[in-house]
Amino acid sequence: MKEMKKILVTGSVGQIGSELTMELRRRYGAENVIATGRKTKPSAELRDSGPFYFIDVGKIETIEEVVKKHDIDTVYHMAAILSATGEKNPQLCWHVNMDGTMNVLELGLKYEMARIIVPSSIAVWGPGVPLDNTPQETVLKPTTMYGVTKVSGELLGDYYVRRFGLDVRGLRYPGIISHETLPGGGTTDYAVEIFYEALDKGRYECFLREDTMLPMMYMPDCINGTIQLAEAEFSNLKHHCDFNHAATSFTPAQLAAEIRKHIPEFEITYKPDYRQEIADSWPNSIDDSAAREEWGWKHEWDLASMAEDMIKHLRARKEAGTLYET
Repeated sequence: MKEMKKILVTGSVGQIGSELTMELRRRYGAENVIATGRKTKPSAELRDSGPFYFIDVGKIETIEEVVKKHDIDTVYHMAAILSATGEKNPQLCWHVNMDGTMNVLELGLKYEMARIIVPSSIAVWGPGVPLDNTPQETVLKPTTMYGVTKVSGELLGDYYVRRFGLDVRGLRYPGIISHETLPGGGTTDYAVEIFYEALDKGRYECFLREDTMLPMMYMPDCINGTIQLAEAEFSNLKHHCDFNHAATSFTPAQLAAEIRKHIPEFEITYKPDYRQEIADSWPNSIDDSAAREEWGWKHEWDLASMAEDMIKHLRARKEAGTLYET
């Protein structure tokens, strides 16, 4: 298996990309991990800790310029328009998610890269999918443009593996919860917003029903799983771009109850909006046995430990007057 030496991260200013970039810099050396974004200014930590460039993944020449300059051999392709934002602008969602992925894969071929990681999502599922313990192999009929692009991305990545021998890998992220970055337009974002509002206002109006069960994951597990897949021996992988990736599942009511253990006065109300229909098309829980068998995936954080850690970190930021700063 080819060694990863020079790593490019697209979408490095996003929720997952920002923390993934910093962890990759810790592991591989800051000068070897090139961060990129399209519009949003990077945090001071991201900007000052290593190379950063503004690119547009929909324009292959902007990616290629950085690939050539830094002799990139590995790409973590994190740039994407998420589910809720994608429903407001489906054309942009298709352009960024699909043209961007195709551009990265083509550059992977052209420059004979070691590997490319293209994350997928629970959004690939829709009507007809078993909602409990959703299996690795099942019907993929998403109801959002984001989901459509993620199914297409999985199939495209697998095609490049089979047709060209390019090492492409991906995993289906559940809802990701983090205290480092603010939500970025996803249907599972309530599970991040709720902590900020609990500490700031003592109350939260949830855009999903109280009984909406969804698969979730704490960011440290997400980052570790992503890098673990990237570092796995290629010959051990029977799947490539569509690994189910799971940790825990809970409802807004269960999360609120957990928060009240730390903030007893916290109140929650429910006002479902258009995101409820999206959430209803997604599973309650996921069977990720393929990831556990093929590359040793194992989560570390559950609902209780995640909630306690989130509140600890956000409470410290509130006391420092930096709760909403990233």
